[in-house]
Amino acid sequence: MQARQLPAIRGWNWIVEGFRLFRTNPALLTFLVFGYWLALVFLNLVPILGVVLAPLCVPALSVGVMNGCRALERESGNGFGLMFSGFRGNSKVLLVLGAAYLAGSLAVFAGSALVDGGTLLGIMMTGQQPPEDLLQSDQLVMALQLTLVLMVPLLMAFWFAPMLAAWDDMPAMKALFFSFMACMRNWRPFLAYGLGVAFISAILPGIVLGIVGTVSTPLLRMVAVAMSLPLLFIFVPTLFASFYVSYRDVF
Repeated sequence: MQARQLPAIRGWNWIVEGFRLFRTNPALLTFLVFGYWLALVFLNLVPILGVVLAPLCVPALSVGVMNGCRALERESGNGFGLMFSGFRGNSKVLLVLGAAYLAGSLAVFAGSALVDGGTLLGIMMTGQQPPEDLLQSDQLVMALQLTLVLMVPLLMAFWFAPMLAAWDDMPAMKALFFSFMACMRNWRPFLAYGLGVAFISAILPGIVLGIVGTVSTPLLRMVAVAMSLPLLFIFVPTLFASFYVSYRDVF
C-alpha cells in the first residue's frame, strides 16, 4: 500500500471536510464520540486494571467511531450500532496495537522521569491533583515539554494504524510502520492541520476572551461558557471526522 504525498493545504481541508461530514448527521457523530469517551471513563474506573484496560481498548473504540464516519460518507445503514464495531474486525491486532500504545506511553512518561525524577509519571499513574508548588516547578514544566516532544513519533505511528489494521488487515507492526511513514511523507499537511486545530480551539478563543476580559469580568464568564459548548459539541466531533478524512485522503 502506497501513501499519497499531499500538499500542505490538504491539512486545513481535513478540518473543513470533517465539519462537512459532521453536518450530514450531527447526532450520530456526537453520539459515537461521547460514547467513545464514556467507554474509556468507565474502563478507567475499574480498580487497578482500569489503567491497563483503557489503553488496550483505544484502537478498537476509535475504529468504531471511524466506521461511523465511513457509514456517514457512504450513507449506508444505521451508524448508531457501530460504537463497538471495532471489536468485531481484526480485534486481536487492535488489542496488540492497544498494548503497544500502552507500552509506548509508559516509555514516554518514563523518559520524562529523567528530568523530574518521576513526578509526572506518578501524577499520570495515580490521577491525583499535585500540590500547587509542584505544578509551578521548572522541572515539571521541562518534563511536560519533553513528554510533548516524545509523544510526536508515538502519535505518528498510531495515527492511521487502527484503520490500517481494521480495514486493510495489516498486522500490528506493519500498520504502525505504514502510519509513521505516511505521516513523515505528509508532514506539511499535518503541520497545517495542527496549526488549524490550534487556531480554532485555542488561539481564536483566547483572543476573544482576552478582548471580552478587558470589558467585563462577569461577561467573560458568560462568553467562556458560551464558547465552550460549540467547541465541545461541534468541534470535537468534527475533529474525529477529520481523522477519517485524513486516512481517506492519504490512503
